[in-house]
Amino acid sequence: MAKTVALLQEALGFMPAWLFGLVLVILAVVVALIVHGLSVVLVRRAIGPRRSVAMHILDATSGPIRLALCLAAVAAVMPLAPLSGELQSGLAHAFVVATIALIGWILIRAVDLGSARYLLRFRDDISENYLARKHVTQVRVFKRMIDTLIIIIVVSAALMTFNSVRQYGLSLFASAGAAGIIVGLAARPFLSNLIAGVQIAVTQPIRIEDAVIVENEWGWIEDIGSTYVVIRLWDWRRMVVPLSYFIEKPFQNWTRETASLIGSVMFYVDYRTDVTRIRKRLEEIVHESKLWDGAVVNLQVTDANSTAMELRALVSARNASETWDIRCEVREKLISFLQDDMPEALPRQRAELSPPLAVHDVWREPSQQRPGMQNAGSR
Repeated sequence: MAKTVALLQEALGFMPAWLFGLVLVILAVVVALIVHGLSVVLVRRAIGPRRSVAMHILDATSGPIRLALCLAAVAAVMPLAPLSGELQSGLAHAFVVATIALIGWILIRAVDLGSARYLLRFRDDISENYLARKHVTQVRVFKRMIDTLIIIIVVSAALMTFNSVRQYGLSLFASAGAAGIIVGLAARPFLSNLIAGVQIAVTQPIRIEDAVIVENEWGWIEDIGSTYVVIRLWDWRRMVVPLSYFIEKPFQNWTRETASLIGSVMFYVDYRTDVTRIRKRLEEIVHESKLWDGAVVNLQVTDANSTAMELRALVSARNASETWDIRCEVREKLISFLQDDMPEALPRQRAELSPPLAVHDVWREPSQQRPGMQNAGSR
């Protein structure tokens, strides 16, 4: 290594010493990047495309390994680089900060790989995936919290390497009374959401892919972050809600225990309707549908007013989406059945008309008119 540096210094003797030192450091980084790129290509060819787990580990660790090789190369050439004391001190400080960042990066990647490996035990491609959604929710929430904690520690450690920041931290610690109150008030929303995340991970009022109604909007829990929840609405919009909302306010969770749901279809028919015939047609529609889970099908007269009867059809399906679809299917086919086969069942308005007045009664003399006809004749 020393001979190579000496040869380079002879070849680039026209450069100032500090510039040659920087060029040497840059060349070391470039060599490290080239070595890393060639190594990744060779390892990929050796692994092959079929070993997905090994490829996933390689992709996840590629960044930290690249940074580690660059730092190792810089550490190897820095003693040989003819740098001034101030420039060498600056590079050494940058090296320390980069090393701290590398440690944090490795820890985050380790958490990611561990959580991904753990979740491989559970299947999420089945309808009743309660256990999988439970563990996915817990792992995601705790992983985000651990990542946040690692980032805070790494950033704090990197900032403490600066003398000015260290002195400011000591002065802040000395005046911990007022400063602690100010910092606590400023960080209250963040801390409340962070604590809510722990509560959600433990008690699990919501899980990934739960069907919920929040603020009169229906959708699915798409992601649970460290401080917020992303809800995928039925029309593909996204609603972002703070985690503390699900601890402090009521909401509907349609898949808390199971994904199966019962849907209702309401419609009105005339009093002369044969309800038994409609019930039979409902059972035929449901048995022909691929969306029905075979659990619930029922038709009841739930109300009656002065003009019509209210019928309620109940059907069940495996999840919220299929429940909505089978409700629409049942409603459409029952309306078509009433129109084509039972038009007498359609609601109608009835009125009783009195017999018309005789024309000659209007033109009689007032004394000869029947009672109540004098006023009509005067008009």
